[in-house]
Amino acid sequence: MKAFRLSNRALLLSATAFQAVIAMPAAAQDATPAPSASAAQGSATADSPDDGALSQGQVEEIIVTGIRASLDSATNAKRSEVTFGDSIFAEDIGKLPATNIAETLNRIPGVRLNRDITGEGTQVAIRGLGPSFTRVLVNGSPVNVASDGGTNGGSTNREVDLDLFPSELFTRLDVVKSPLPSQVEGGIAGVVNMRNARPFDKPGAHLTVVGQGQYTDSNGKFSPRGAIVASKTFGDTFGILVGVAGVKAKTRVDGWESVGWTDGNYACSTTSSCNATDDDGNGFSYASVAPSNLGHGYTAGDALDLTQTSGLTADQLSLAKIPRLGRNSVQQGTRSRYSGLVSMEWRPSDKLHFALDGMYAWSQRDFTHYTMNWYVRNSGPGSSYTSTGGMVPFDLTVDDDNVVTSGTFANSSFFSDVDIFKQTTKFWNVTPSMTWDVADKLTFTAQGNFSKSHFFREQPSFIIQTPAQSGISVDYSNSGGDFPTITPSVDLADTSLGWQWYRLNVQAVKRETTTNGGRFDMKYGDDTFSVKFGGSYDYAFRSIKAYDASAAYQAAVCGSDCGYTGTGLIPNSDLSQYLTTLNVSDFAHLSSTNPGYTSFTIADIKKIMKATNYKSYLKNAPEATSSVTGGGVGDIGEKVTAGFLEFNGDTDILGGEFRVVGGVRFAHTEQMVSGPITVGSSTVEQTITSSYDNWLPSINMTWDALPNLKLRFSASRSMTRANPGDLLPGLTFSDPAAQSASAGNPDLKPYTSDNIDFGGEYYTGGIGYVGLAFFHKMINGFTLTQQTTETFSDLGVDYDSLTVTQQAALTDRAAATGTAVADLPIYVNQPVNLQSLQINGLEATWVQPLDFLVDGLGFSANVTRIKQSSDSGLYAPGVAPWSYNLQGFYEGHGVSVSLNYVWTDQFVLINAPYYINDWGVYQDSRGQFDLSVGYDLPGMDNRVHLTLDALNLTNAAIRATNGQDGNTNATYSVYYPGRQVLFGIRADF
Repeated sequence: MKAFRLSNRALLLSATAFQAVIAMPAAAQDATPAPSASAAQGSATADSPDDGALSQGQVEEIIVTGIRASLDSATNAKRSEVTFGDSIFAEDIGKLPATNIAETLNRIPGVRLNRDITGEGTQVAIRGLGPSFTRVLVNGSPVNVASDGGTNGGSTNREVDLDLFPSELFTRLDVVKSPLPSQVEGGIAGVVNMRNARPFDKPGAHLTVVGQGQYTDSNGKFSPRGAIVASKTFGDTFGILVGVAGVKAKTRVDGWESVGWTDGNYACSTTSSCNATDDDGNGFSYASVAPSNLGHGYTAGDALDLTQTSGLTADQLSLAKIPRLGRNSVQQGTRSRYSGLVSMEWRPSDKLHFALDGMYAWSQRDFTHYTMNWYVRNSGPGSSYTSTGGMVPFDLTVDDDNVVTSGTFANSSFFSDVDIFKQTTKFWNVTPSMTWDVADKLTFTAQGNFSKSHFFREQPSFIIQTPAQSGISVDYSNSGGDFPTITPSVDLADTSLGWQWYRLNVQAVKRETTTNGGRFDMKYGDDTFSVKFGGSYDYAFRSIKAYDASAAYQAAVCGSDCGYTGTGLIPNSDLSQYLTTLNVSDFAHLSSTNPGYTSFTIADIKKIMKATNYKSYLKNAPEATSSVTGGGVGDIGEKVTAGFLEFNGDTDILGGEFRVVGGVRFAHTEQMVSGPITVGSSTVEQTITSSYDNWLPSINMTWDALPNLKLRFSASRSMTRANPGDLLPGLTFSDPAAQSASAGNPDLKPYTSDNIDFGGEYYTGGIGYVGLAFFHKMINGFTLTQQTTETFSDLGVDYDSLTVTQQAALTDRAAATGTAVADLPIYVNQPVNLQSLQINGLEATWVQPLDFLVDGLGFSANVTRIKQSSDSGLYAPGVAPWSYNLQGFYEGHGVSVSLNYVWTDQFVLINAPYYINDWGVYQDSRGQFDLSVGYDLPGMDNRVHLTLDALNLTNAAIRATNGQDGNTNATYSVYYPGRQVLFGIRADF
């Protein structure tokens, strides 16, 4: 593991090189001894200001001063550490690579980056397990952030959105992969500790100014970003550092979305005995008689032979799959983030050290999401909201997976949807700490942490649709492009097509997290042998509330045209006055696939909001039992009391140094979960309390078998608590199509993992080495979401409590399938504890200078192979079987260049079944190629540096597919974040 650790370092450093190297010439960059990385362990000693040489049980560290100097420090640090883990150090403020902390960690072996649809990294997953299995610390203390995973995310789990933290304000990142007794529990995959800049990192008076411009080719616009950090130390006693960083990025992302794929349910189109069990299309079935305006030589009411019109056999047509809501999408707006840091250090004596770190961050995404939906879901005979009579297929072809590759679908319908994603996140964190050398061999450390985070998302929807049986047909082509081409027979940009109201939503969600605690430890001993013990208390509270004024707003705006009584403020007869056209002439210009159309009609939301007093409805929206983002609501509180005992030893075995760090951690958790549940026609609040204990032993060992060969071994038990969103009680039935529901499970148990790691490195001299690391995790009680099918009556949901849209959808399905609403099948997704999940992996690293070819040239490479298996046959989402990182670098003559390529294999995004048959959702393999260049301006005493970053040079898309193995033409979604170029200047005074 260590082997790949260095490689990751190398890669990260390479990315840093463009900033770090440009910051000072290679000749002036002296590799300094790596400071203590105990911060990654999460103990009070983690933030000891007097960082000295590496001690046993600490992860390797890198001083980022230049590519070669950094790699040299990394190699030396690797040889001197015991555990499996990786660290990145910046020699100066603002020199960590990439645009945020998540991006900085991206090139570490075994670390995968979750990206927003904008292409920006948000969360990290370690060794295949999802971000919820990674514990995130700030200055050694746990934090939680009330954000939700991205622009259109809905996460309420334990992961932390790292894009909230600017890299300019941090100087050290630690990734720990094998746990220590003194390390904060809760991360089966690993622990990420972020250590902010401090004044004594660089004594004296200093001012750093960083300014950059960011160009994105998805919209052809420029965005500003920058940072200012000032620090001053007063002798050896007191120091203060103040920093601010900000970015306001103008963003546009073109894409295509399906919301899953479905078949035509041919049986329900041809027999009167069809029932809900036959409804494989879940509300979608073809017409049995010719609807009005069908064309193709048919008169309304004519009997249809669908095998004749489609050109397929009955079996083929029954399984022929098309997207449920095939839609072109455009998302555009701004992404802003502003952060501030204040850090103070006080050293009244050589034996006593105090530090106080405070950070505030504010982030806002203000996007509008435009989609034009080909309405397949819930379309069929008797549908009140779509093309009454159902679609009629003509001249279809299918591939080996029964995915339709071409054809025409007559009597089609479309709806245009404008969604606002306006979300704000606020976060503050304060961590006071102290270190006291009580006696010659006795050290006491203590630390406190206080943090709070607020999140609010406003997400209204304005949806209009084409009238029923209006003669629209679709020419459909899906022959190997990134997504299907859907070409309508009418101009969807024509506001006079007779557009009608479909649905209006006024919804919002609010989240709040509080994380407070403290920890202490006492260490006695020296480098040969020492014992450390300590304790901690942590309290984490999460509150999730939802607000929904959709019913009142629909009744007021569209009245009887939306299924309510009375005439609305904007009836269908007046709707054309409130429409406009979205014209994106270069839509999908980053794709080679024909989008079918580049403009379409949308609701003029500003005009509608003004005419209907929208803000009043949002302000007075009542609380709801489900969130607009699809999750539950409620409160989760956790109190954790923990203690540990750890020993460190160092001796010789067969002439080689042998070191060991071992011990045990005990954690007692008290948990409270509260949320609304439905009992008959009433909603009541349910509160469940529970407690559990975990003993977590661990041991880490290294042995210098040969002068240049180091062997490593680790055995441990770790744990992760169930996701808060999964624990919330009750059932969420927020799907407007009334096809699926989500149920919580407050009885979920925490999961534990028994881990074994072994490996080693062979050092070839200088920065060069080759390393291998093997790891095994046996996880008990792993939580995954399983999908079952229940009838509507089994849900316990009162029909009268549903929205008008849901009621209409259920009625349509009942009419299409000839069954009662109570007997309609509903997909229910619920998290469950699986008995076992095994993850086995191999990480290999090679770092090699190429000075024999060109002085200053070199490369680093690492590859990770992961296999998983489980008794249930389900998989942990997000586990990529293969991933690799490649870096080539050069530095010399004041210039640094780093080329980086990161590739991740295809992996399961959502386990099957997902809406139809046994299909799941798979994230496509993806590689990203980045370039970093730095240059020291001559004649300025190396104080002014030019920087250039070019990201995603190959224009890699973010694509997912439906299928049994993901290798199908059934695109689930695809987004084109495009290339980004960042250029700027950095000045140090």
